[in-house]
Amino acid sequence: MARNSDAETSRLDDAARAGWLYYIAGNTQDEIASKLGVSRQTAQRLVSLAVSAKLIKVRLDHPIGHCLDLSQRLKDKYELLFCEVVPADPASQSTTLGVAEATAAELERRLESRDPIIVALGSGRTLRAAAEQLPPMDCPQHKIVSLVGNIAPDGSASFYDVITRIADAVRAPHFPMPVPVIASTISEKKLLQAQTPIKRVVDLARHADVTFVGVGQLGDNAPLLLDGFVNRDEMRALTKAGAVGEVVGWAFDGAGQFIEGMTNERVASVALDRPARRLVIGAAMGPAKRDALMGALVGRIINGLITNEVAATHLLKD
Repeated sequence: MARNSDAETSRLDDAARAGWLYYIAGNTQDEIASKLGVSRQTAQRLVSLAVSAKLIKVRLDHPIGHCLDLSQRLKDKYELLFCEVVPADPASQSTTLGVAEATAAELERRLESRDPIIVALGSGRTLRAAAEQLPPMDCPQHKIVSLVGNIAPDGSASFYDVITRIADAVRAPHFPMPVPVIASTISEKKLLQAQTPIKRVVDLARHADVTFVGVGQLGDNAPLLLDGFVNRDEMRALTKAGAVGEVVGWAFDGAGQFIEGMTNERVASVALDRPARRLVIGAAMGPAKRDALMGALVGRIINGLITNEVAATHLLKD
């Protein structure tokens, strides 16, 4: 009996993985067959099983055993309050695939609460992709607040600001942060943060029931550099000082310690607690973000994680 049960569980796992590759990653059945090492006919049957067994809706609705195991091990190793690991498509070059969908699903689950909650949001590519996955909802009881400035270096609205997109989707009151991500000078930052509306947004963010942030890498391809929030000299100075990642603009090293001075003196985003006192979920994946994710976890800048199985495996290495 145990063997039959194990075989059925394994078959459902395979069906769930095939369903994910087909419906979410957009693979053809031939591609699925190649990736799973099965015939095209078997791949077709697995995709059909995923639907008939109700494992697939719009998002994956079946916990793959391997991902569950990785999730529990990450929770144990880093003392996480929350962790979700999603399957990885080895052929995909996307830096958000799967993680964005899972982030949207978790955000949706939180917003389904009838009791009022405060949700704080960072910015970036992963959260923007998650915002595009949210279904229309009616959540006037909740408050959506931004941790990070929504003004780009040229004075325009930041392309990767997500609070307005999410608030529009779920019809909830929202509180943007009308400041630059990084101020030009320390005095400018102090002047901005002294404004009463900004103080109110900061206070609201500090009392958030749950926070979602992206985790960015540093270096030549860092979002902060590519989007113009820092220049190359500033980026070189940060990496020379040992910085490996950033969360809402705050740069930190491999041990999760915030870098003293430099651009951190001018970051206008809400200052993060270290260790995090409330649930702060970091959503990220990809080889470029491995050191950043490790630092954020070791330093307990984040105490929740949504990532994929490739990144999870790396984070579990000694």
